[in-house]
Amino acid sequence: MTEELLEVRYCIAGSRQNLGNSSEEAMTKKIEVLNDQSALVSRALELVLSKIETAIQQRGQFTIALSGGSTPKPLYEAIASQKLPWDKIHVFWGDERYVAPDHPDSNQLMARRAWLDRVDIPATNIHTMPTDEVDPTVAADKHEKHLQEFFHAGVGEFPSLDVILLGMGDDAHTASLFPQTEALKVRDRLITVGNKDGSPRITFTYPFINAARCVIFVVAGANKVPALARIFAEQEDEFTYPSRLIQPQGELWWLLDAAAGNELKG
Repeated sequence: MTEELLEVRYCIAGSRQNLGNSSEEAMTKKIEVLNDQSALVSRALELVLSKIETAIQQRGQFTIALSGGSTPKPLYEAIASQKLPWDKIHVFWGDERYVAPDHPDSNQLMARRAWLDRVDIPATNIHTMPTDEVDPTVAADKHEKHLQEFFHAGVGEFPSLDVILLGMGDDAHTASLFPQTEALKVRDRLITVGNKDGSPRITFTYPFINAARCVIFVVAGANKVPALARIFAEQEDEFTYPSRLIQPQGELWWLLDAAAGNELKG
């Protein structure tokens, strides 16, 4: 990658082996390849718990945006098993399919079943994306205003969440930022409408994601290898491979299972 140092760690049976030669302190991007899904979830949990502790110590609360899909579900279940100050934790979503909250495809529903309904977190600390407007742009505007009020942010300001969890599709999309779509052009808003094969979704914009203190990609599966090669290439089209647009001001972690990340060892 240009103008940035890259750290790759390959993890086998719980031990980590550095594959890069640079010191960890110099890194802005960090990639870790874990030997299986269990190790992937354990490492993601370790990072999130560390960020929770730091944020509450420094700012009195912790803010996190969740991703959808099947990969993060065991992570949410693991978080639910922890004893945490739930009243100090605020949960958001990086994107949401434009379906009812009880729809099987809802990211909110998955997170509630795996985590939020199993802990004593105040309802006011759960900041769902609205999907009840006829026009999804109205819903996007509504959620943007909610975020501005919560973070005390003015128009044009990008507040910083403590952690944004992201997945990545085999087309290199993340959140609901799909290749060659209008959502990738939005640079002056927190929330916009994404599009997946003609179906609208509500999504964080990439500048809002990039304002985060920490972004953690959690990626699994051999089907992700071609996209990862493009994302980590020195030069490539960001609008064809949207995950390349994610360059946060804070930390950027790529946690990969062996199937996704084995080819990065070289």
